[in-house]
Amino acid sequence: MGEYCVAASAEEGEPALALTPPPARRRHAYGELDRCSTKQVFDNLHGNISLDPLAREFVDTEEFQRLRDLKQLGLTYLVYPGAVHTRFEHSLGVYWLAGEAMNNLQMYQGKELGIDRVDVQSVKLAGLLHDIGHGPFSHLFEHEFLPRVHPGSTWSHEHMSALLLDSIVDKHAIDIEPDYLKVVKEMIVASSEFSKTEGAREKRFLYDIVANGRNGIDVDKFDYIDRDCRACGLGSNFQHWRLLQGMRVMGDEICYPAKDYLSIHKLFTTRADLHRTVYTHAKVKAVELMLVDALVEANDYLGISLHAQDPEDFWKLDDTIVKSIETAPNDELKKAKEIIQRIRRRELYKFCNQYSVPKDKLENFKAITAQDIVCSQKSSKVLLKEEDVAVSNVKIDLTRGKDNPLESIKFFKDYGCDEKFPVIDDRVSHLLPAYNQDRIVRVYAKKPELVEAVSEAFENLQLRMYGEKTQVHDTPKKRIRVQY
Repeated sequence: MGEYCVAASAEEGEPALALTPPPARRRHAYGELDRCSTKQVFDNLHGNISLDPLAREFVDTEEFQRLRDLKQLGLTYLVYPGAVHTRFEHSLGVYWLAGEAMNNLQMYQGKELGIDRVDVQSVKLAGLLHDIGHGPFSHLFEHEFLPRVHPGSTWSHEHMSALLLDSIVDKHAIDIEPDYLKVVKEMIVASSEFSKTEGAREKRFLYDIVANGRNGIDVDKFDYIDRDCRACGLGSNFQHWRLLQGMRVMGDEICYPAKDYLSIHKLFTTRADLHRTVYTHAKVKAVELMLVDALVEANDYLGISLHAQDPEDFWKLDDTIVKSIETAPNDELKKAKEIIQRIRRRELYKFCNQYSVPKDKLENFKAITAQDIVCSQKSSKVLLKEEDVAVSNVKIDLTRGKDNPLESIKFFKDYGCDEKFPVIDDRVSHLLPAYNQDRIVRVYAKKPELVEAVSEAFENLQLRMYGEKTQVHDTPKKRIRVQY
């Protein structure tokens, strides 16, 4: 409300009341810091996080608040009960670490690199908004569900983040220059295989801080590795602060002290361990396979995949989609509801067995399908159908497939040296692995009574492909014995 103030009247007895309009909200310059408008948020991993005025505008939108309803690790909490953290706190964490990285570079090389407040703000915003394009249950939506309903789908959460960012700016009238917005979007998609930021001419190193498409070292990994290990009760010896403090830009590329080679290697191996023990845990994959089946069954009725094409519709999708399926009319989505009820009762698809693809076969490996399993059946006791079998093809690597990501990183001897160079791992340690990728094939029976038949067909497949059983052991008898 405005304030009424009394002014001196020119003529006696004449009313002199004037309405003073409220002061206009001060427009903050891009990247400007203002303590009066800065908000403190406490994070259980990083402590106090300071949100600048522009970041607050984005955080306060309904599209960003939606991240509170997207679990960071999807359905992993059904196996690791502590894994209930969301994309919301992860995004705040990446925002904070992006700022820390920029502060360090600005402190030691600010004048040399021409880093200004615009650069700092852009990188921080990219960290804050890099995950707003994730779908329900995080990577499950992108890598498991969409390829099922749209074979060959090239949809990515990075590009949806960029589209959604445009929509947020227009819808909420956020004051940001188009050129700055373009840079933020390019930083978000920098690690995508369709990224075009490789051709960026100025300050290329800025695009490697949040989503590093060159070698995979970025603050996004720093946050989710520490956060996921903590939530799942796993230990982590990786110390991201060493890399944040040691990074140095040389020739428009972020380089690291040679002494930190093993610290960087630990970053990638910790990530690989999380994939093996948490993200692709056999029971986690069983639940994911079931939920994908339910989403596929519900897709025609709810139009789930259609929402992925329009950012205005997409942001309304989150993990609560399961409730939408369960509350649909009784005659609709019967099969999808049954699958979800099985998940709630812990009646999961039965894990039969797994094998690791022999290293000499990795180069030409093709994903195993349910049809491959069914076609390998020899016993006539039970006739398997494709809908009776679920297969999970798991890839675990150090972010670069069979290649060692450390080969694409440049190091320096000390801060008084201007030469950068690669490091060959066998000059550091002979204990480092010779191979950097695992491909694991897991097979599941959708009905308990089919475990034996599926297991036998799976073994026959291995014999046909490799001439031997490559699985570690036969399927345990307790999995085969079923009470009818």
